[in-house]
Amino acid sequence: MYQFFVEPGQIQGKRVTITGSDVNHIKNVLRMRIGEEIAVSNGMDGLEYRCGIEEFLEDEVVCTLRFVKEDGLELPSRIYLFQALPKGDKMELVIQKAVELGAFAVIPVAAKRCVVKLDAKKEKNKLARWQGISEAAAKQSKRRIIPEVMPVMSMGEALRFASEMDVKLFPYELAEGMGKTKELIGKIRPGQSVAVFIGPEGGFEDGEVEEASACGFVPVTLGRRILRTETAGFTVLSWIMYQLEGDGPESSQLGQPGI
Repeated sequence: MYQFFVEPGQIQGKRVTITGSDVNHIKNVLRMRIGEEIAVSNGMDGLEYRCGIEEFLEDEVVCTLRFVKEDGLELPSRIYLFQALPKGDKMELVIQKAVELGAFAVIPVAAKRCVVKLDAKKEKNKLARWQGISEAAAKQSKRRIIPEVMPVMSMGEALRFASEMDVKLFPYELAEGMGKTKELIGKIRPGQSVAVFIGPEGGFEDGEVEEASACGFVPVTLGRRILRTETAGFTVLSWIMYQLEGDGPESSQLGQPGI
């Protein structure tokens, strides 16, 4: 079942229209035919709209809504991954896998030890590419939303943005005691907002750790081994996904936290 994202306004009663690059993909790459069924999401309400292709126009594909499926594929909490800018193209991998693992948003952070420095032009181009990677990963993993890749923040900006979130995780290589990590993750509940901060290749500076602690973050360990920056985020997100996924009704809806 192929899935496509549309704007909410493209779903009007029983009529659903697909525009943009997906038109060419449906007609000339997938070579789909009238009557075939596709899944459509508007990236907002967590629903899947099952549609049948009705008509091919020059710049749009017209579909008819058959039924709406509400299957709880989204995590019941909003997970924000604050990823310090890594070297090379690692950020692309981080975004792809974070989306697959259920992150609600990814925030690039310019920590002090980050080697990568982006000017305004580079950041604009990077954000466009990163958002495209998020959309592709959302389609592949059958997400009902497209997680936003937000503009790059300084460490201070990121900490202030996350200060009101319900759970704040700050993996730090000098932290000890896996029990504290398990306790914090074990307390995450549906509907909460969760901030996860991941440092750059050289780790966070002591001053950044102190600033995070002052904002209510608790430094935690991810185990006895030192993980690469692109591995650390996957590890935490996997643990959170394991904690939140379940068969009960409380896990079937995307939470609506205040942030």
